[in-house]
Amino acid sequence: MEEFTHFDDQGASRMVNVGDKQATRRRARAAAAVKMLPATLEKITRNDLSKGNVLEVARLAGIMATKQTGNLIPLCHPIGIDGAEVEFTIEKPNTVVIEATVGVFARTGVEMEALTAVSVAALTIYDMCKSVDREMTIENIRLLEKSGGKSGDFVRVD
Repeated sequence: MEEFTHFDDQGASRMVNVGDKQATRRRARAAAAVKMLPATLEKITRNDLSKGNVLEVARLAGIMATKQTGNLIPLCHPIGIDGAEVEFTIEKPNTVVIEATVGVFARTGVEMEALTAVSVAALTIYDMCKSVDREMTIENIRLLEKSGGKSGDFVRVD
């Protein structure tokens, strides 16, 4: 197992210097799930909530979150995102699966941006639906795959 890179030899926190790294095409894909009452999922799919179109607001929140990751996660590099997509899959009777794909040509990866996108999209769904369902849970936030960079490619197998 490699050493943690965000600490110096004395254990002090630091932002890793990526200045000497080669810029490469990098991509990451992450997912999360929001479980809810079946009636809540019906309201979402029928666009029958007073706050508006839940999935479109959550999509926008997730995309916007990718651009704020460097401000939210300590020691995460602020980078210009080349592209971000947030998609939803409805799994009846009670689940919205969120998947985000983020791409960049840079010296550092976008795993944190993809994970932030699905997290914020999930929180947005929760916020928009909490008035009708306090039982919702946000589950299984995870990196699905990443490509590019020195550490190579990763694909979750489960």
